[in-house]
Amino acid sequence: MVRVLHRLVLMVLVIWLAASINFLLPRMTDRDPIEERLAQALGDSGGSAIGIEEMVAEYQSKFGTDQPLWKQYISMMGDIAQFDLGVSINYFPDRVATHVMAALPWSIALLGTATLISFVIGTILGALTIWRRKSAWLARIVPLFMILAAIPFYLVGLVLVYVFSLSLGWFPPARGYGVGVNMDWSWTAIGNVIYHAILPAMSIVLAAIGIWALSMRGMMVTVQGEDYMNFARAKGLSNRRMFWRYAVRNAITPQITTLVLAFGTIVGGAILVERVFVYPGIGTLLYNSVLLVDYFLIFGCVFILILTVAVSLMILDLLYPLLDPRIRAGGEQHG
Repeated sequence: MVRVLHRLVLMVLVIWLAASINFLLPRMTDRDPIEERLAQALGDSGGSAIGIEEMVAEYQSKFGTDQPLWKQYISMMGDIAQFDLGVSINYFPDRVATHVMAALPWSIALLGTATLISFVIGTILGALTIWRRKSAWLARIVPLFMILAAIPFYLVGLVLVYVFSLSLGWFPPARGYGVGVNMDWSWTAIGNVIYHAILPAMSIVLAAIGIWALSMRGMMVTVQGEDYMNFARAKGLSNRRMFWRYAVRNAITPQITTLVLAFGTIVGGAILVERVFVYPGIGTLLYNSVLLVDYFLIFGCVFILILTVAVSLMILDLLYPLLDPRIRAGGEQHG
């Protein structure tokens, strides 16, 4: 119980420190988002600029940006304590939480699925490269994924768009769903969303498989000479059982650590991939909010990222002894 409380306090401190930095950084720019937004609105409508200074002052008072920085900070922290992310400057009068919660499922579904697929494929391929060193097909396919791992997600995405969308016309080049599609829980809508997600997911999977494979390959090398592996061979266990039960099971723990961290960064990961495919996820929302210097929307998007990373790390820290009994045993001996 003490350990849980200690981790909980540490998590709260990390969230507070990261949220404080997240509050300060956007406000270090010389740009005034309210003034820019009003000027853009007047330009789009062809209205007169007379009285714009009074309008700017009024909205600055409404959003509280005319207050001293320390007052804005206290107000923001108080709102966060009540799980209130405030009102978006760019999408006024919509609340930040409305847009964040609308974009969040898109990023979780796309990046979560792609991360799991690349983790499973990459981990198995990495393990097999050591277990079956003489395999001809592994010798050909794994180096290809290693090369792709050195290429950023968004560049892989651009190549996929050119080949499979612009050249072959097999998949749509952008958006999360087709124009005119009624977004409900019907099979038609779900199929359309999956169809539009194939290329973005492929760009992430293809670029990430090599990373998982390389990491697992290194861990498999370290377990080959362990005593339990020699003992398993001496017992005459089958090759398949030794692979899954002894080698993979003991080598995969660091992979799971990385996987949990990857899940923690899902909501803000692969931002440029979402931009390439104009995908309606949290990455696109964050990108647009940074361009428009929307303080409150930037804070909301990044705060969700901070929260997911911190919670993921805490869960991992608590579950790690269950994943690896050696850690639990070591902790008990130390205590």
